Amino acid sequence: MEYVYAAMLLHSAGKDIEEKSVGAVLKGAGVTADKSRVKALVASLDGIDIEDAMSAAVAAPAAAAPAAAAGGDAPAAEEAAAEEEEEEEAGGFEGLGSLFG
Repeated sequence: MEYVYAAMLLHSAGKDIEEKSVGAVLKGAGVTADKSRVKALVASLDGIDIEDAMSAAVAAPAAAAPAAAAGGDAPAAEEAAAEEEEEEEAGGFEGLGSLFG
C-alpha cells in the first residue's frame, strides 16, 4: 500500500511518477523499497489518468452506501452464504463415507 500512497503523494504534488521519485518518497517514509515493485507500479501507472482513477475510487463507496444503509439484502446474503457453506461441508463428508463402502 505504501507504494500506491507514494504515487498518490507525488501526483498530488504535481511531480512525475518515476522509479527514482517513488523510491525517494518511500525512503523518506522509512520504507525499504523493493525495486521490482517500484518498477511494476510505475509501469502500471503509465498512461493512466490518476485523477479519473481517484475520482472513480471515491465515487464507488458512496454509491454502495445507500444499498448498505437499506439493510434488506445484507441478512439474506449472509443466510445464503451460511447455507452454501453447510452444503459444502455435508458434501465433503458424504464423499469420504463412500471411500469405505
